[in-house]
Amino acid sequence: MAGGGRGVVSAIKRLVEGDFLGRPGVVGVDVGEKVVGGRGTGVPAVLVFVRKKHAAAQFTIPSEVLGVPTDVVEDVFHPHHTLASPEGVSGAERHDVLAGGIGIGPSRAIRFVPPDVPEADDYLVAGTLGALVTPRNRRRTMALTAFHVACVDDAWAVGDPMVHPSRVDGGHPYRDQIGVLARAALAGSVDAAAILLTTPRVRPEVFGVGPVAGPGKAKVGQRVRKRGRTTALTEGVVASTDATITLDFGAGLGVRTLQHQIRVEGPFADHGDSGAVLLDDDNRVVGLYCGGSEKRGFANPIADVLDQLDVDLIAPNPAKGSS
Repeated sequence: MAGGGRGVVSAIKRLVEGDFLGRPGVVGVDVGEKVVGGRGTGVPAVLVFVRKKHAAAQFTIPSEVLGVPTDVVEDVFHPHHTLASPEGVSGAERHDVLAGGIGIGPSRAIRFVPPDVPEADDYLVAGTLGALVTPRNRRRTMALTAFHVACVDDAWAVGDPMVHPSRVDGGHPYRDQIGVLARAALAGSVDAAAILLTTPRVRPEVFGVGPVAGPGKAKVGQRVRKRGRTTALTEGVVASTDATITLDFGAGLGVRTLQHQIRVEGPFADHGDSGAVLLDDDNRVVGLYCGGSEKRGFANPIADVLDQLDVDLIAPNPAKGSS
């Protein structure tokens, strides 16, 4: 068999991903189209993302697995929060009403040391508020973002204050507090946190996109949009919903593996956009952006995020037939 259907390739990918990820330099495994000479061949393949493609021979990635071709792709993925020293703060968007797509961050500074940063110092962190959520067991308003935006390191605690604008963007550590860290998860397919908001000035929408219509499910070939703190409104096409990647969160958290990630090809986001939600054409949330590179981005499936945090999206006009 030369290649196979996407379902067959996905099954084989799941068989080999643990082995491949254990090899030096491999940062991700996924399913996609075999590319030769910069052109797609139309043949489904197991994609193996490596730090340096020219050194692929040392990783001993076979040219095929059980008859399915592999395609070695050079790339490096990073968590997409933004770090800055306390002296480097600058002005940014300031909103009187909180909604998805705006910059947020912890009030506290976090100690980073090399090799995560050029020199040891206390750094400020910025990311994106994705959408509004509510706990499933009571009526409270929370803000959804990424774990590595709200928690950052292994010294996080429930009750940590959060601010908008982020302190990276000139927010004041006390006057600009919007809430406190309430829930967090970094495991399996989820890199997420929920902030209990202490202000009533909220709107269940994403700036520049409109009201959230509830949760949805990402599909290959589907157009998605996101509004992030750094790159604002961008769009892309879902290339996969079963990517497995490794991200180095540093700061006591180390390298973590995230499975079943949504992959969007092309320049989709940048540092500071982590925590943004991905929306389909009906404004249903399908994912929570966590990181990537200049070439592609990755997001957690929203159903897994909501289940791990035990929350539901706040949607004023839920879309019919959402799943």
